[in-house]
Amino acid sequence: MSRLIAPRRLSLAVSATLLVAAASWGATALAQPATEVASTASGYQLPPEALQAIVDAPRPPRLLLSPKRDLVAFLQTPALPGIDEVAQPELKLGGIRINPKTYSASRASYVTDIWLKPVEGGAEQRIAGLPEPLSLASLSWSPDQRHIAFSQVDVRAGEVQLWVVDVATRQARRLLAQPLNAVVGNGFEWMPDGQALLVRLRPQGQGAAPQDDGIPAGPNVQETGAGGTVQQLRTYQDLLRSEQDARVFAHYMTSQLARVALDGTVSPIGAPGLTTSATASPDGRHVLRQQIDRPFSYQVPYSRFPRRIEVVGLDGAVQHTVARLPLVEGLPVGNDAVPTGVRSVAWRSDAPATLVWAEAQDGGDPAREAEVRDVVYAQAAPFRTPPTALAQLSMRYAGTQWGNGELALLTEYWWKTRRIREWRLHPDGAAAPALVREGSYEDRYADPGMAVTAPDDNGNSRLLIAADGQSIYRIGDGASEEGDRPFLDRQNLADGSTERLFHSQAPVYEAPVAVLDAQATRVLTTRESPTEPANTLLRRLDAADAAPVALTAFAHPTPQLRDVHKELVRFKRKDGVDLSGTLYLPPGYDARRDGPLPLLMWAYPGEFKSADAASQVTDSPYRFNAVGYWGPQAFLAMGYAVFADVSMPIIGEGDAEPNDTYIEQLVASAEAAVDEVVRRGVADRRRIAIGGHSYGAFMTGNLLAHSRLFAAGIARSGAYNRTLTPFGFQAEERNYWQAQETYLRMSPFNYAGQIKDPILLIHGEEDNNSGTFPMQSERMFAAIKGLGGNARLVMLPNESHGYRARESILHMLYETNAWLDRYVKHRPAEDAAR
Repeated sequence: MSRLIAPRRLSLAVSATLLVAAASWGATALAQPATEVASTASGYQLPPEALQAIVDAPRPPRLLLSPKRDLVAFLQTPALPGIDEVAQPELKLGGIRINPKTYSASRASYVTDIWLKPVEGGAEQRIAGLPEPLSLASLSWSPDQRHIAFSQVDVRAGEVQLWVVDVATRQARRLLAQPLNAVVGNGFEWMPDGQALLVRLRPQGQGAAPQDDGIPAGPNVQETGAGGTVQQLRTYQDLLRSEQDARVFAHYMTSQLARVALDGTVSPIGAPGLTTSATASPDGRHVLRQQIDRPFSYQVPYSRFPRRIEVVGLDGAVQHTVARLPLVEGLPVGNDAVPTGVRSVAWRSDAPATLVWAEAQDGGDPAREAEVRDVVYAQAAPFRTPPTALAQLSMRYAGTQWGNGELALLTEYWWKTRRIREWRLHPDGAAAPALVREGSYEDRYADPGMAVTAPDDNGNSRLLIAADGQSIYRIGDGASEEGDRPFLDRQNLADGSTERLFHSQAPVYEAPVAVLDAQATRVLTTRESPTEPANTLLRRLDAADAAPVALTAFAHPTPQLRDVHKELVRFKRKDGVDLSGTLYLPPGYDARRDGPLPLLMWAYPGEFKSADAASQVTDSPYRFNAVGYWGPQAFLAMGYAVFADVSMPIIGEGDAEPNDTYIEQLVASAEAAVDEVVRRGVADRRRIAIGGHSYGAFMTGNLLAHSRLFAAGIARSGAYNRTLTPFGFQAEERNYWQAQETYLRMSPFNYAGQIKDPILLIHGEEDNNSGTFPMQSERMFAAIKGLGGNARLVMLPNESHGYRARESILHMLYETNAWLDRYVKHRPAEDAAR
């Protein structure tokens, strides 16, 4: 699906989602012989051609709108990388993964082509002089739209290069010879005047990274004091483990901050340091810099290390020390806990040089009674007068969207109750904050949408304010019982009135993505239908009869599955909770004529504080029938019905904790889902599989352990023993010692002997997700095997929580298809006799 990215920066740290395809339904699908799963098979295996076609289906480019909102950059990413690329060496230090050759983040996906196109229509504009091959990692328009800067990862040269494109001539050139340090962040951003960039360079003469001679200097020692405060610490991956690790980490984190003019002149800003972020003030005269200090930690990622937050001039001189923050190796119990001291510090985007930040007033402890939880402060350059309080909040600060001196929107939230409030501020005036919205952020039906922003002349994001000076615009999902119907509203903050400017209409799904002028007369939308992929349109809202102009015309990536049937299904759990899911049926299938199909059910549980919120519909029947390799829809090509995004709500109203009745609610939801597809005649009870990824894999293990509803399970990259995540997991904020019974009962590992149906466990050997250590699947498999169960464990080399290599994805589909083929599609009749 094409995706329009709001101006003006793009970072490509994660591979884009593909819209991919499979072969069409055929009358002989169920007559195919079962595929045996050979336990001794070695090497990567290929799935049937219909599934290979899904993996290799074309992907559309992504779109990045220019600051003036009249040009779009198209960014093309290639097919999946090979295992040879994914297997390149990487360092795992301080909670991040580093490519040691290029001094950049590893596991990135790069753009291989870029071109421009006017929003109002016209031919594509190609760019000359691009590096070959192009491996664009991040891209940013200059505030004045005269240039585009991008980083080029040159693996052969072992560096990240800074390039610029002259938009008028459409000519690219390398800006400077010295390489960037892009270990954390993009390594560059535009200065507000558009005449220079603020960059982080690899220091000249830095030398090679410290080498380990393999001889330890001594034991690695940690200590905690007796009688200290109780603090929770989630499980993290890729942490430092020794002093040698710390030295190597410091080497790769060290960068030289500098201003680089468009003629390539480099002006260093201060000395090299362990800089994690640097942002220029809107007036371009100051830089907000954050650097980490020793002591490092073996318990937490670098974001919790001691930090210095300073304002420096372009000459590198420290103008103001905002804060010196200590090491944070834990927080008070609860998901509303925060560190003490300065947090969320940033420039106010509508002022020349004003810092805004929050500080907890309750010690960061949600269990402590306090009328004021957070105070939001502001302080303007030259930082000689004390900060002023912009707002006193009874919940946690979630950020501010700045408009001008008379209008800003501040949001606060409280996770425990799922409450949210939005306030109108008068940052430069004496008026008190005015409440704009209060409610539950779980309540999608009542969501007013996100406020629309646009870049100003300095490239800073600001609220788009209507000509009356009191109205803003909001774009929302438009959730309803009939499904999502995206909208664009104009909201008057003075009297609270709202005018609907655009609303998606059946039988298509059309979502506003950008407002092109302050009067909202022109908007960009993406429109799709079940049989047509998303394409970007230019709409004129001031001319009701004007036909929309297509900016893109992407073809169906999987035409062989164009006629997949999709239906948004609603049904009830036995306790009265409304559930929903999206049912997919293969092209040409008719339940009365063809009878029940083998079915793959796929879900991901979610926690809620109200049954009403849990019952809300979260999809649209008019969205494109995207068939990709990552979700279950690929198996439509193999003759399966698919029940995707099935509601599995875990509800804890009032003071009740959702997870205390996790198993009962989970099984009840699954029973209701099975009953519904059987009632519809599209599936029979003996040929239904359950599957999921991450927390969905955890769900799969529990459903197989506590029910006999499913013929088999597919569990990818899950966690199965909650005692290995003792300080909370997912939305569970209590630690193991506070809720031992819940932790133990929720762990399918403890009930491995009750898993009587076959389960396929797939896991990346280099999983870096908090809590889903690869050992979770290894230990679960060992338990099932030792207790006489039926399981298969597939560990994918060099893969993290999400799998990237083409070989890995193909093998994942091979294993899944073979497992479903053997235990679901061609399930022996005697297996059904329970």
